[in-house]
Amino acid sequence: MRFYKNLYVSESMAKKKEKVIAKLNKKKYPLNTYVIALIEEGENQLEFYSTLMFRQGSVIDDDIFAVGLASGYDDALYLVEEIAKEVYEKTGDLDIRSYIREQEREEA
Repeated sequence: MRFYKNLYVSESMAKKKEKVIAKLNKKKYPLNTYVIALIEEGENQLEFYSTLMFRQGSVIDDDIFAVGLASGYDDALYLVEEIAKEVYEKTGDLDIRSYIREQEREEA
């Protein structure tokens, strides 16, 4: 799993962000945690996964580009909404994929 340099986190995740990232890198998946991922192709630009899906093996995390972390389903929904709002405010459209890719290039 790769992480966005400007990783979005829900308010309830802010204090434990670094610990959660460390656990995810070790393939230890904290309960009640959701990963918001940028999708490279297709209609959907973002998807979110419960870490339970990684534990069960129904989602493989090797190719995931995580752009956000949230505590719980409701926080994940809210965080996706916040990402979309930010992108719209800064660019005037909802091309989240292009915005995040551009931010990654600028940070490199």
